[in-house]
Amino acid sequence: MAPASENHGAIQSEAAYLLTAHLRAHRPGCRVVTAPGVVPKFRSSTNQRIPDLGVTCAPPIGSHAMVNPILLIEILSPSNEAMTRSNVWAYATIPTVQEILLLSSTSIAGELLRRDADGNWPEDPAKLKPDAELWLDSIAMRVDLRAFYVTTSLVGP
Repeated sequence: MAPASENHGAIQSEAAYLLTAHLRAHRPGCRVVTAPGVVPKFRSSTNQRIPDLGVTCAPPIGSHAMVNPILLIEILSPSNEAMTRSNVWAYATIPTVQEILLLSSTSIAGELLRRDADGNWPEDPAKLKPDAELWLDSIAMRVDLRAFYVTTSLVGP
């Protein structure tokens, strides 16, 4: 696989920083992992996916797979967007996942999928515009979408 773009890496780093700071202050039992292995329910013995970031509140056990992820984040790149989107539906089969956030690497935009009270996923994700305030229920975090992009070429001087 080709290396990620500079914007992709910057968004991933900034998201990890923002999430970690929030979790340390408000949910100290939870943590962010970069490129965690996660195991979808479908073909679980041979099917592992790797999102850009994952959040879990389970203690670390030294495994290759993240235990009980609650939030998964993918950064969409033009070169692999179709594959990334297919991973999203695999992530939705993981019983503990409450939210899936997709962040664009080519514009300040995102998409959020969140399970409803009955555990069902919406048919379509909520679209996030550049001025959106993002609320991540899974970790009780409120953040401006633009905060994920402050170190990219997408934010003007």
